[in-house]
Amino acid sequence: MSSKKIIAITGATGAQGGGLARAILNDPNSRFSVRAITRDVNSDKAKELARLGAEVVQGDVSDQNSLEKAFEGAYGVFCVTFFWHHFSAAQEIQHAVNMATAAKKANVQHVIWSSLEDTRKLLPISDPRMPVLQEKYNVPHFDGKGEADNEFAKLGVPLTILLTAFYWDNFIYFGLGPKAGPDGKLAITFPMGDARLPGIAAEDIGKCAYGIFQKGDEYIGKTVGIAGGHPTGRQMADGFTRVLGQPVVYNAVDPDVYRSFGFPGADEMGNMFQYKRDFEKQYVAARELTVARSLNPEILSFDSWLDQNKAKIPLE
Repeated sequence: MSSKKIIAITGATGAQGGGLARAILNDPNSRFSVRAITRDVNSDKAKELARLGAEVVQGDVSDQNSLEKAFEGAYGVFCVTFFWHHFSAAQEIQHAVNMATAAKKANVQHVIWSSLEDTRKLLPISDPRMPVLQEKYNVPHFDGKGEADNEFAKLGVPLTILLTAFYWDNFIYFGLGPKAGPDGKLAITFPMGDARLPGIAAEDIGKCAYGIFQKGDEYIGKTVGIAGGHPTGRQMADGFTRVLGQPVVYNAVDPDVYRSFGFPGADEMGNMFQYKRDFEKQYVAARELTVARSLNPEILSFDSWLDQNKAKIPLE
């Protein structure tokens, strides 16, 4: 029987949870074992985690009973939600309630909740600067998570709130990479002006979470913000120019223009980038680079991430 403490990971086949699972499994000296929770234990990603040494169990954040079984006997739990599957802040909050309740019932000793700011604390929805979405949110995938912080707090679970940042992987998988304009020149487009955009490699979020679990009780009761860098749009375009060997420009548009682009979630993302631009000082300050590096000394800068992933970046 293994004496290692179990870390139960929701979303274990996803970006953040998968990063945490691999960080533990790739550390031969780890004090922890991985219980990978997934809706489909027969998926290729689930089978790969099992091959690496994870215990793979079925669980669904929409099913509290399945979570209670999956969390049983675990020392720690990593909790993450999946807004882009359903685009609903209300569902995210309910999923957080399910995870928090299951963690409380399982008497888990350390919960890391992957969260984001509730933007309404700095920008009330009565403010006319951006449209209100889903009746009561500025940025539903931020505000829902931030509101759900309270659900964990109300139950008194031993909690670390982990504030994540923009995934640089979005340039590969989310359609945000360089695109050719009518003139044939490549550009990246954000409604950020000259503001900095804290970002991180998705894999590094999991590695930072592992760093928090390794610290034991040190981060219980704390909110921790992480990022691998704070590049501006122009600096990111310069990085693309360097690795792709052809000019890439930064196209700084107005948030209203971005919201009008028409792809699913364009209004949500337009609001998100506007919030990061208008409250740049607060948003960046919550993600000090030294903090993330102390948790994950191998964390990638934007340029380092580009060097490792340039071949994966689709050019349109």
